[in-house]
Amino acid sequence: MNIAASTFDFLKALKENNNREWFNANKASYEQAKENIENFIQALINNLATFDPHIENSIQAKQCLFRIYRDVRFSKDKSPYKAWFAAGISLDGRKLDGPEYYVHLEPGNSFVAVGYWRPKKEHLELIRQEIDYNFAGLEKALADGNWTTDDLSKEDQLKRPPAGYTEDHEAIEILKLKSFILYKPLEDEQILKAFALEDITKLFQRTLSFKIFIHEAIEN
Repeated sequence: MNIAASTFDFLKALKENNNREWFNANKASYEQAKENIENFIQALINNLATFDPHIENSIQAKQCLFRIYRDVRFSKDKSPYKAWFAAGISLDGRKLDGPEYYVHLEPGNSFVAVGYWRPKKEHLELIRQEIDYNFAGLEKALADGNWTTDDLSKEDQLKRPPAGYTEDHEAIEILKLKSFILYKPLEDEQILKAFALEDITKLFQRTLSFKIFIHEAIEN
């Protein structure tokens, strides 16, 4: 199952013609692109279910895909549509309060990510507590997939230590994080290649120990 070049062609055209008139005139192309993405995400879900105990192949791609329609109520950018497709894969589709797999498909700006974006307060406290008690466990979980703490996204981070922690803590830069995410950008060629599904599956498999570390932190 591959991402079709025509799907990216549609997204490129949508970015240049982001208005309802053009979209309605090209609705058939949108439906074709959406079906292609749904099939790809469903195949990915089935692959994830073979090694991640938190993913079942009964999960439907439609539950995981984000709507293409933008919420413009509080945005200066009034473009009605997103020029990308995205999916959050978890037991609750895209609505989970917990770690998930994320796929963002956009010409020139595709990426995949795994982890927990902006945990709710009680989960954030539990994750930080687990890192405090077991930083070596986090390092090992990352090393299992050939990652290090340097690979964790630092875009969502406090400037000062969170309450209860001090600047001299060995894991302070990680404890400052407000999201716990491994992130990997992908070139268009990597997305459109024949074995993209297999490559993304292998990449996600390398994150499994890290993802389970987050699961266990909030479930204990």
